[in-house]
Amino acid sequence: MTDPSPSPASADPRAALRKELRSQREALSASERIAAANGLVAQLERIPEFLTDRRVAGYWAIGGELPLLGVMPGLRARDQIYHLPVAGADRRLRFAPWRPGVEIVPNRYGIPEPVAVEADLLSPSQIDVVLLPLLGFDRRGHRLGFGGGYYDRSFEFLRERSDVGKPVLVGVGYAMQEVEAIDAMPWDVSLDYVATERELVDLTPPLA
Repeated sequence: MTDPSPSPASADPRAALRKELRSQREALSASERIAAANGLVAQLERIPEFLTDRRVAGYWAIGGELPLLGVMPGLRARDQIYHLPVAGADRRLRFAPWRPGVEIVPNRYGIPEPVAVEADLLSPSQIDVVLLPLLGFDRRGHRLGFGGGYYDRSFEFLRERSDVGKPVLVGVGYAMQEVEAIDAMPWDVSLDYVATERELVDLTPPLA
């Protein structure tokens, strides 16, 4: 079966937008990133599942991504388990539990991953809430990532859903990363929320 997702170097016409947004994000100062990280927590805590569900997955911020370390104290206080993604050879993700002090090693892309045994790795469907990094977003729930397709492959089972299920997908980015419209690709998986340092964008369908 042919993989419907794009390769990093071809098939996706959004490369120019991706480059522009990445440059804008990398231009942020350290103080701006810290301030945004502090503001983000209050927005995430407006999501009911983020406050109650046990298995929360995030990411290790690289390349100017909005840092998530500010969420850790609240998760520990609520006895929730934080997970980080582990990239597989099949270009799909699994998730390993992590807390400060647990060993981290760079993967083949230079992205830090927890050192974990096979038995500790969870499939995407076993996670309750996923915080996804992004380069851009719009208010229709479309996310622009780096182009590798890892998240879209991993959560493709959510593509045809008509309501909020598990896991809840939360795009995380700076407010400046909003664009008017992102051209959706057939392989894209829509977000349930977008959380920035300024607001929570609720993309879930209205209650009947």
